[in-house]
Amino acid sequence: MNKTAASLLLVGALALPALADARPVTLTTQMKDYGGDGAYLAIYVTDAKGQYKKTLWVSGKKAKYYKNLRDWARGSGMKASEFDGVSGASVGSGRTLKVTVEVADALIDAGYEIRVDSAVEDMRDHPGEVRAPLTTAGAGKPVAGRGYVKSLTYTM
Repeated sequence: MNKTAASLLLVGALALPALADARPVTLTTQMKDYGGDGAYLAIYVTDAKGQYKKTLWVSGKKAKYYKNLRDWARGSGMKASEFDGVSGASVGSGRTLKVTVEVADALIDAGYEIRVDSAVEDMRDHPGEVRAPLTTAGAGKPVAGRGYVKSLTYTM
């Protein structure tokens, strides 16, 4: 192995732990009373330009309805690898969804946002319904939705 290759391996080995650092973040989504079926929600992270980066949670088990979560569907490509292990039942009117996910430390206080898309069968879809800056200062502060979500709060 030459000196350059060895140096690159060493730098990569030292950088990996920093990239892998993550913390648990609890997402609490309080739904409004909207008088319809259970809501499908996609909770995901975007960068400062609004580009999709990572799925945090998808509520609703029937993948055929995920296309109604338009911004998330476009960004994630609706690839199963994007939501495997981070999905659960839909959430009903007036109910609360509370999940804990791992978020990379590098995304916090770095211009990223948590976004929520929502959809309810036979009712209007709400892409980008909630947009909350992913910051330590924003933790614990509810952000209002403009559709079915009353509020999204995250804690670290």
